[in-house]
Amino acid sequence: MSNRPDPMHRTLSLILCPLLFGAGLSACATAPVRNSGQLSSYDGLTAKEGTLRAKVSERRNALAPDAIRRVAIEPPQLVAGPDTDWMSEDEKALMLREVAAQLCFELTERFDLAAPGETPDARVRAWVTRVKPTGKVGSTMAAAAGFFIPGPIGLRVPGTLGGFSGEAEMVDGDGRQIAATVWARNATAVGADNPSLSRIGDALQFVEPFADDAAKVMTPDGFKGRPVPTPDPCAEYGPRLRPEGWLAKFATGLYVPQLSGARGEAPR
Repeated sequence: MSNRPDPMHRTLSLILCPLLFGAGLSACATAPVRNSGQLSSYDGLTAKEGTLRAKVSERRNALAPDAIRRVAIEPPQLVAGPDTDWMSEDEKALMLREVAAQLCFELTERFDLAAPGETPDARVRAWVTRVKPTGKVGSTMAAAAGFFIPGPIGLRVPGTLGGFSGEAEMVDGDGRQIAATVWARNATAVGADNPSLSRIGDALQFVEPFADDAAKVMTPDGFKGRPVPTPDPCAEYGPRLRPEGWLAKFATGLYVPQLSGARGEAPR
């Protein structure tokens, strides 16, 4: 009987060997946290405890539950520089709109949105400070490996892992900072980060946890939660639940921004 591996095993080895080798080298790679200078203040920022994959620094003032009821969300901005200038105009628009969408989703679970012309109790600002591109070739290899070894934990090729960094703050009517966060995360070689053929695929997936952490640090003490208002004040960004993204991942092993709900066109 021949001991030569069959074609499927040879293919599997070609896919998995570089993945496994690289995974052992950089499975725990973390993103740098650098202040962009956009926040009104960086005083008092401290590292958030209990974060496994993201690096987060934050500060907040202690507030009563009814201290802030209405907020205004300013359009997110992109900090120009080598960490963002490489993106196309379409990619920049897609990234900024996803940040606006996720901040709207998270904040309206805690506050009312101020109507046009209405004076808000606070304003929320956000900046995209770094987008690390996702590699297409490595994502294809990772998707193929996931086909042979299905499961919740995937393998990614080091050197092609994307990332995202952002900053956000809440300020009162006088511009005084109420809360702030500096946030950064890179995809890991071993984990649940979905590969993507989009150059901003990893970064787009990290916008939701960034917005979630930002909203949490802005939430007053004693807040008990509330249902999403009806009608949804964030309806212009599409549905909050995006099953198409899960279906695409199940069918292809890839994160597909257009099917995940991320949209580049301007909201109505």
